[in-house]
Amino acid sequence: MWKEFKAFALKGNVLDLAIGVIIGAAFGKIVSSLVNDVLMPLLGLLLGGLNLSGLHLPLGGAILKYGVFLQTVLDFFIVAFSIFLFIKALSKFKRKEEDKPSEPPKPSKEEELLAEIRDLLKQQQGLR
Repeated sequence: MWKEFKAFALKGNVLDLAIGVIIGAAFGKIVSSLVNDVLMPLLGLLLGGLNLSGLHLPLGGAILKYGVFLQTVLDFFIVAFSIFLFIKALSKFKRKEEDKPSEPPKPSKEEELLAEIRDLLKQQQGLR
C-alpha cells in the first residue's frame, strides 16, 4: 500500500497540482494586498472617503456587514481578472514557442540513394 501511495503522490500531475496550489495561494495574497492596500484606498479617495469594508446595516441585535462582502466580491473579480491576464500572456508565449519552425528531417539513406539515381538519370538524358 505504501508503494502505491508513493507512486501516486510522486506522479507529475500531483506534483504540478501541489505547485499550482502553492503558487496560487501566494498570488492570491499579492492580489489581495493590491486590492486592500492600493486600489481600495484610491477608490475610497475618489468616492469621497468611502470605505467599503466599513459599510454595515444594524438589524436589531445583529449587524449585517455587507461592506465586507462587497470587498470580498471585488477582491474575487480582481483576482480572477489578474489570473485571466496571466494565463492569456502565458498562452501567447507558448504559441510563439510552438510557431518556431523546426528543422526539416534529414533524408533517409534510401531517399539519398534515390536522389543520386535521379540526378544520374538527368545527367544521362542531358548528354544525349
